[in-house]
Amino acid sequence: MQKIRIGVLISGGGTNLQALIDDIEKGKIKGAISIVISDKKDAYGCDRAKKHGIEAIVIDKKSFCDNDEFMDCLIDELEKHKVDLVVLAGFLSILSKAFIEKYRNRIMNVHPSLIPAFCGKGYYGQKVHKAVLEYGAKISGATVHFVDEGADTGPIILQQAVGVEDDDTPEALAARVLEAEHKLLPEAVRLYCDGKLEIEGRKVRINTGK
Repeated sequence: MQKIRIGVLISGGGTNLQALIDDIEKGKIKGAISIVISDKKDAYGCDRAKKHGIEAIVIDKKSFCDNDEFMDCLIDELEKHKVDLVVLAGFLSILSKAFIEKYRNRIMNVHPSLIPAFCGKGYYGQKVHKAVLEYGAKISGATVHFVDEGADTGPIILQQAVGVEDDDTPEALAARVLEAEHKLLPEAVRLYCDGKLEIEGRKVRINTGK
């Protein structure tokens, strides 16, 4: 059985990428990362990839006239590496309709809250955790979902709750949520590579019988 070819898109440090690399190297995931692409220069995630012998490149979105042109370049690079599954691991650029259509139900994203809470346009990074604390929520968490045309609106694959402490800061909460992300994202990729995910409308069913 041929391994699933994975393309990982990043914008920063790449800790979720590292969690994915670790589980692949441990043999937990029947897939291989074919390419890592950053939309920003000096993203440490590229260094992480190269240390493990994975090709990593920068496609700087600032060098393109518009987002569609940038996305077309991403698609060309992913096609060149025959990518089956696209994983967004802290990727901050907005995907075009053409990109989503090209990889329909084959794009995963990890978000630092329990969707549908604290998600959508403007909710990313520390902004999410600050909003959770300002609202007074008692529970936050992490979500891995398939990507559709909306902002964090695609079918949910996995979620994990993380308790909010009375003396939490955005940084402290972010650190605990990130630990959950590091478990959820590799697990979701593993399930995909094992052929255990079935999408029925908005529901993602995990077929343990396969």
